[in-house]
Amino acid sequence: MIIQLKNISKIINNRIIVNNLSFTMRAGHCFGLLGPNGAGKTTTINMILGLITPSSGQLTVFDMQQPRHGSKIRKKIGVVSQEDNLDPDFSVFENLIMHGRYFRLAKDQIVDQANSLLASMELLKHKDLKPLQLSGGMRRRLSIARALMNTPELIVLDEPTTGLDPQVRHLIWERLRELRNQGTSILLTTHYMEEAERLCDELMILDQGIAIESGTPRELINQHIEPHVFELDKSAAQTHSLKNTASQRIEMIGDTVYIYTTQSHLVRQHLDALSDDQQIHYLHRPANLEDVFLKITGRDLDE
Repeated sequence: MIIQLKNISKIINNRIIVNNLSFTMRAGHCFGLLGPNGAGKTTTINMILGLITPSSGQLTVFDMQQPRHGSKIRKKIGVVSQEDNLDPDFSVFENLIMHGRYFRLAKDQIVDQANSLLASMELLKHKDLKPLQLSGGMRRRLSIARALMNTPELIVLDEPTTGLDPQVRHLIWERLRELRNQGTSILLTTHYMEEAERLCDELMILDQGIAIESGTPRELINQHIEPHVFELDKSAAQTHSLKNTASQRIEMIGDTVYIYTTQSHLVRQHLDALSDDQQIHYLHRPANLEDVFLKITGRDLDE
């Protein structure tokens, strides 16, 4: 196992941040930690990285105890934090070169690795620019490239695509899938459920420091959510009764009504019939991981 937590807790200022957390992460897999803000995700990552010490429990990374063997463990890890911490005084290329030197790589190896990673992240033509001359998406790709300079066995990404446009997000997803397929293990926290569903082999949902659910994305969707979901505006729902829609569950979040069902054809017939009297716009889609998250945690991601 790459990572193993056994009954890990962290107490800060008499407040339990992480509460009796246990999980294992297999080599070559992408493991996702999900949860609302304040759920304990970043604290858990900081314990895995050896930046803070657990209050209780056992934590091993690469079969070595953390933080006792922290320096040996960190040599095998690449980290992409929430905030960019690139050196603004160095060029794109120099940021990678300097990071490679921290791991005492050979000079020729550092240069070749830097050029290869910049090409992979589509940044090679920008290698002489300073980080502040790059867009947010470019800086994020540079941060990922820098984290890969030491060819890590494990890469830890804390909300890697927050605030990025869809094109950049998809490019990063593609590169992360390539890394996983090449055998690199990935530990990911994200607020994007689509990202977790696309990338993660397994995930755990945290809330108030407690693990409340775990499994593969598909297992969690099948276990918690009906297969079909209809979305429509609340104003339309208030005008017409939805009691006879063959729904298993109806939820109202904000201005949107969600109808969950196993009998999509009956719900569609009912909504289409209502549209004969008053036009109703609705979206019919398969259940997804965000439905699971909202059902389990009872609130949205940005709370």
